[in-house]
Amino acid sequence: MEINRDQLLQMYRTMQTIREFEIRGTGEVSQRAITGSVHSSAGQEAIPTGICSHLTDNDYISSTHRGHGHCIAKGVDPKRMMAELFGKVTGTNKGKGGSMHIADMSKGMLGANGIVGASVPLSVGAALAATRKGEDHVAVAFYGDGGTNQGVVHESMNLAAIWKLPVIFVCENNLYAESTPVEYATAIPNIADRAAAYGMPGMIVDGMDIFAVYDAAGEAIGRARSGQGPTAMECKTYRYYGHTSMDNPQSYRTKEEEEEWWARDPIKQFRERVIKEKTLKKKDLDVIDKEVEALIEESVKFADDSPIPDPSELIDDIYDNYPRDQFLRGTHIEI
Repeated sequence: MEINRDQLLQMYRTMQTIREFEIRGTGEVSQRAITGSVHSSAGQEAIPTGICSHLTDNDYISSTHRGHGHCIAKGVDPKRMMAELFGKVTGTNKGKGGSMHIADMSKGMLGANGIVGASVPLSVGAALAATRKGEDHVAVAFYGDGGTNQGVVHESMNLAAIWKLPVIFVCENNLYAESTPVEYATAIPNIADRAAAYGMPGMIVDGMDIFAVYDAAGEAIGRARSGQGPTAMECKTYRYYGHTSMDNPQSYRTKEEEEEWWARDPIKQFRERVIKEKTLKKKDLDVIDKEVEALIEESVKFADDSPIPDPSELIDDIYDNYPRDQFLRGTHIEI
């Protein structure tokens, strides 16, 4: 698919923002000893960027526990995301969700999710709602290789295929479910091969190549918008750091393996290709690097300067339109 100059610049900006947010955000949370896990998606930037480049605010995505990249690619404000990581009231979820529950309905971001595989039925439900309303919206369900064997994932894929829902199932196969190699838990080498059992196309994509992701996503999203039903995409990728932080021991993988994947870094590949093809200049990319660095610095300052939530708001926003006094009576909470 043809990609114009403005789109290329935006793709690079998105990938670089994800990378810088992941590195800085993870480090800042660790330094402040903030309670709650932060899962970095550094190395996987090409997948959400290539896919969300085809989406609008009216389309939906659902995410995993490793969801910062999905949020940024869908247009969620990095400043509010950083504030959410810091537990501040200016966060996307008023500081109550933290890293694993960032959501922004105004951007069609249904939420990161700490339950493995639980993102998938959310996108299927959104796709069903869009179909029933006659809306030209699609939904993308991001999940990992660790979630591919969850029963709810299979049930969701089966329903989506039966009803020809406009949903794309994107498995980010980064080879490890925490520390368990994918081949220990899945008997077939390509997770996308399972799509045939549901009567939907299965696509195997190089998740380190944003151009390959962009092309595959364009085809899958085009099918969904035209009423041809769901598609399963398996994007083979790699997370550069530990499961929950950069300091996690990674004795389950070799130095040689890590170096091999780092050599295929999606941002590095992008820079080399566009400069070689003369579609962008090095100075264009360097300007973006500086702007992203400034944005992340501003995000940290915004989060630091923001107040923490007031204790009186502890149970606000738990249920939509749920009477406060009834909740307190039912659970015997006194404040």
